[in-house]
Amino acid sequence: MTGVTAAYSLSPRIPRYLRAEQERIERVAREYGLEFFPVLFEMVTYDQMNEIAAYGGFPNRYPHWRFGMDYERLSRSTEYGLSKIYELVINNNPAVAYLLEGNSVTDQKLVMCHVLGHVDFFRNNFTFRATDLDAPGRLVDPMRGQTESYDPDRRWIDKLANHGSIVRRLIDRHGVDKIETFVDTCLSLDNLVDPWLPFVSRTRPSEPQADDVPAPVEVPRFRAKEYMEGFINPEEYLVEQRRKLEAAEARDRGRFPLDPVADVLGFLVEHAPLERWERAILEIVREEAYYFLPQAQTKIMNEGWASYWHSRLMTERVCDATEILDYADNNAAVLATSPGQLNPYKLGVELFRDIEDRWNRGHFGREWEECDDLEEKRSWNNRLGLGREKLFEVRRLYNDVTFIDEFLTPEFAIRHKLFTFEWSNRADRFEIQSREFRKVKEKLLYQLTNRGNPFVDVVDSNHDNRGELLLRHRHEGVDLRADYARETLAALVRVWKRPVCLRTVVEGKPVILRFDGKEHSSRVES
Repeated sequence: MTGVTAAYSLSPRIPRYLRAEQERIERVAREYGLEFFPVLFEMVTYDQMNEIAAYGGFPNRYPHWRFGMDYERLSRSTEYGLSKIYELVINNNPAVAYLLEGNSVTDQKLVMCHVLGHVDFFRNNFTFRATDLDAPGRLVDPMRGQTESYDPDRRWIDKLANHGSIVRRLIDRHGVDKIETFVDTCLSLDNLVDPWLPFVSRTRPSEPQADDVPAPVEVPRFRAKEYMEGFINPEEYLVEQRRKLEAAEARDRGRFPLDPVADVLGFLVEHAPLERWERAILEIVREEAYYFLPQAQTKIMNEGWASYWHSRLMTERVCDATEILDYADNNAAVLATSPGQLNPYKLGVELFRDIEDRWNRGHFGREWEECDDLEEKRSWNNRLGLGREKLFEVRRLYNDVTFIDEFLTPEFAIRHKLFTFEWSNRADRFEIQSREFRKVKEKLLYQLTNRGNPFVDVVDSNHDNRGELLLRHRHEGVDLRADYARETLAALVRVWKRPVCLRTVVEGKPVILRFDGKEHSSRVES
């Protein structure tokens, strides 16, 4: 499969009995309040499902060896009975979902219910507004689409097929090895994007002109009464501070960019000395990185929302008495938690159920928070019935980080026996580290913030006046992995074509890592 497109033709037709089930399930889902794009279901074989999944859901994506590697891994996992892909759905308008040939009717109904939950989430969650191709201007309104007539342009299947065509033409012109090598480089940098770029303006209101007269440097003063001014803010102190500020201003006056840039890929697209074909590939990788970003930001919510709704629809309206045991068996397999792994389906659906229960019974607000009587809290039930309304609000306005931060409670952690764990060299095995709620929550949030990736910004494109690229790692208590940092610097040098430096902290000391294309070096920053 390396270097070629999946060689088969997908038929949009599904059997008539499944089409009837789809229409019935969509009608029921709308009665529950779900709002989703039109959904096109396609029937595929096991091999076709693995091929599509290897391409990230897009059969006409650009050719690259890693898709073949993913296909081999998925195929072997399926053959050995280690995993099975029940469903695959694409954030597109109309949405496209794949049904696995050979599934039972109960499985197909379950998949349809689950898919409608996903497509409702794609349509309504604010993070997915960033994938609207017709969003006006560069900035996206996160509240865009709060009307029934919301029908955005999300023809991403067409767009990624165009990307594939561009890369194939470049392969014909420059050769497979040259193109694949540069794609490898770009893919190793595809996490260096700004997750909030579509929603926040990063541009400065205006740039100073060459003939502008610089404003005099203002030295901050400590507040003091008039008769103490000479003691609190002595003149020699003010002169020294003014000298330092003027030196810093002179040093930064020729620096570009003026402010740190979190969208490292975007900066490279605009300013790296690339050939036209290199820039085209880097733009493709960056566009696709931003397309998949909302799914990474909402993995727990998205899977939890789809699981919540397939559970409600299947058990209340879709399944009949002969199918409920088969459904329960398959659902238990989806929500099972493996040792040492976090199951986003399980955590997400349980949090949504907890939110619904809390808002139905009134377990929120000032009175609830200030109540210290455990018996009173156990029997607390104001019968507000606000659960469903709150669920739809949460689905619209949160991502995984804010979802966990606001709705993961000590009671929930105790009830579901959450804990953190780490490897014990003494016992030569993983052991429970803590059941303390604060540590559990901090661990979860740390894993989810920026998808667990370090925050890296472009600080200076002419570091030390030598044309070197300087990046800054925003250190937040955890050092960078040295091997990852070296490989990232090497990839950046291949794009920037000049030495690249990274300012970080190692063992509590400020350090600058540097790669000049031949050897790595580091020095403690003074």
